[in-house]
Amino acid sequence: MSCGGNDQFILVLVLFILLVIVLAAIC
Repeated sequence: MSCGGNDQFILVLVLFILLVIVLAAIC
């Protein structure tokens, strides 16, 4: 929400964490 450089990186991190949670829920 500031310059925009780190926002995309944080978004990818959040999506990756959500993916890990989904995989953990399936297993």
